[in-house]
Amino acid sequence: MNSSEPPVVLVVDDEPQIQRLLKLTLESNGLRPILASGGQEALVLAAQHRPSVILLDLGLPDLPGREVLRRLREWSPVPVVILTAQDSETEKVAALDEGADDYVTKPFNTGELLARLRVALRHASRDPAPPVFQSGGLVVDLATRRVTNQGREVLLTATEYSLLRLLVRHAGKVLTHRMILREIWGPASEDQSHYLRVYVARLRTKLSGEDSGNDWIRTEPGVGYRLVEASRVKE
Repeated sequence: MNSSEPPVVLVVDDEPQIQRLLKLTLESNGLRPILASGGQEALVLAAQHRPSVILLDLGLPDLPGREVLRRLREWSPVPVVILTAQDSETEKVAALDEGADDYVTKPFNTGELLARLRVALRHASRDPAPPVFQSGGLVVDLATRRVTNQGREVLLTATEYSLLRLLVRHAGKVLTHRMILREIWGPASEDQSHYLRVYVARLRTKLSGEDSGNDWIRTEPGVGYRLVEASRVKE
């Protein structure tokens, strides 16, 4: 896609009123929506247009949204934001574990949705070079493994740093408990959520330091954690 062209957003939803709202919202914010009402149509359009990001409803008339996601992940790393009326934490966690990047629950706030899309678009265009992550006074240099807050070095254990690095590499994206446990402690630890709670608490304490008003690790209740992404530099 030419860099001067607007990013393409594939909207997969079978509700006409939601399609109309999203089409208007996306177009007015410099994005190019392509609409699909079912899973099969979405897979065809994804292959034809190679969208920058996909908004995917879980409740589709022909294929379940999670099946669309599974088939999509067989050949495409495109960021997928789940848009769903389902409040089930189990469904959200399952979709994230199967490769979704984020989720927004209906009814949704358009400002929040656009913010999630901006994060997904940054993920889609990200330079693979080691970044320097910055959020407020917190700076994490992945190349040098150096962490500072307000210019003061933050000393972390190997496990605490591994957890922070994982969150930084997916900044702004929800990571499920199971996903984090698998990455940091291995597949055999996927159900040991107490490990994660302890280390997240320790990491939060060390990162805040004297800046106790800032909490960069946001809890998504029943789902997992995300690192708040205020800004990124030197990508």
